[in-house]
Amino acid sequence: MASTAKVRPVSHASPSIGDLAARYRDVRGLTERLRGPLSAEDCQVQSMDDASPTKWHLAHTSWFFETFVLAPANPDYRPFHPDFAVLFNSYYQQVGPQHPRPRRGMLTRPTLDDVEAYRAHVDRHVLELLGRANGRSEPLSAIIELGLHHEQQHQELILTDAKHLLAANPLRPTYRATAAGAPHAKTVALRWLAHAGGVSEIGHKGRGFAFDNESPRHRTLLTPFALATRLVTNGEYLAFIEDAGYRNPALWLSDGWSTLHALDWQAPLYWERRDGAWFEFTLAGLQPLALDAPVCHVSFYEADAYATWTGARLPTEAEWEVSAAGARIEGNLLDSDRLHPVAARDGAGLQQLFGDVWEWTRSAYAPYPGYRAPNGALGEYNGKFMCNQQVLRGGSCATPASHIRATYRNFFPPNARWQFSGIRLAKDA
Repeated sequence: MASTAKVRPVSHASPSIGDLAARYRDVRGLTERLRGPLSAEDCQVQSMDDASPTKWHLAHTSWFFETFVLAPANPDYRPFHPDFAVLFNSYYQQVGPQHPRPRRGMLTRPTLDDVEAYRAHVDRHVLELLGRANGRSEPLSAIIELGLHHEQQHQELILTDAKHLLAANPLRPTYRATAAGAPHAKTVALRWLAHAGGVSEIGHKGRGFAFDNESPRHRTLLTPFALATRLVTNGEYLAFIEDAGYRNPALWLSDGWSTLHALDWQAPLYWERRDGAWFEFTLAGLQPLALDAPVCHVSFYEADAYATWTGARLPTEAEWEVSAAGARIEGNLLDSDRLHPVAARDGAGLQQLFGDVWEWTRSAYAPYPGYRAPNGALGEYNGKFMCNQQVLRGGSCATPASHIRATYRNFFPPNARWQFSGIRLAKDA
């Protein structure tokens, strides 16, 4: 059932085998630490079809290395368990059948201990494989590096899926009882940073890792525009709610208005009103709503309606990327260990470009001019989802810093709210 798919190189220089082995240990170890605060029961349950149990994430990321690294590299390799090829295949049709996604929470067996043993088995064999390699091995390095970035995506999903699960529990349990950071005395003023537009290049330049959907680099024409210097705050979004934003059809796209009514949206996901005061469920439990922190867990529909209400709009992904080009990868990312968006600090230029919340854009997720999906099963990684999705940029408080870059294209359906997704405004200049 293993694939022998060839992967197009995603970087011009692969890391040394020693560096790759160290990175492998670091990434796999972080996944285990993120699992740590969760009980075995927490790791089993699936709170909705779009989420997966933590146990499944732990197994699927190991299945990826077993399927795309170990089996192709060694014809004599024996899988840890033959049934895992189906149970933990996510959507790779060219590899074989999959257990239905909405029923992942029904997999009480294998146990969490069995999955941990599976991870240890895969780790041992991958590190032995790297130990036998000499110096550099371009094909091996490319696939393992892809697998590590794939696992970093699942690290983020472990947190967002666990948050959705814990929020559904009437006991309001915490993932980790630590504060996100003290709120600021006042909200930083929102300013606008103008861009002259013109012909610009976007997409991966060919240095360092990137997913295939970030290429090829190409030219695009931008009309003059301006970006807000920071993210929209909870306080600003609360004003939209209090101005009947969820009851005014003139602000909403048609499908958004239908979705709002079908799902009875009245505020962002995880907001609760108690005795006239607003609270927000976080990974540290239910907390008073911090008015100066970025609003998060809003859908594309809500982000677009809010932008319309302000007289602005959402940026295109090209506007966002051109504005972020050259910016340092720093901000409230997973490495800061806050696990929740925090208020902007005053400063020059664009703030909160990386981290805090994924920023919705008005751009549909579509292939760049000249894009071709890689051959084989790994070509199913990104390309086949280029329909009915919107692009988000910039990473969130659950995104590892070594995983994000200005060209990174995240994508979700427009009604998705369980990710750390928020709003940056744009307008025509």
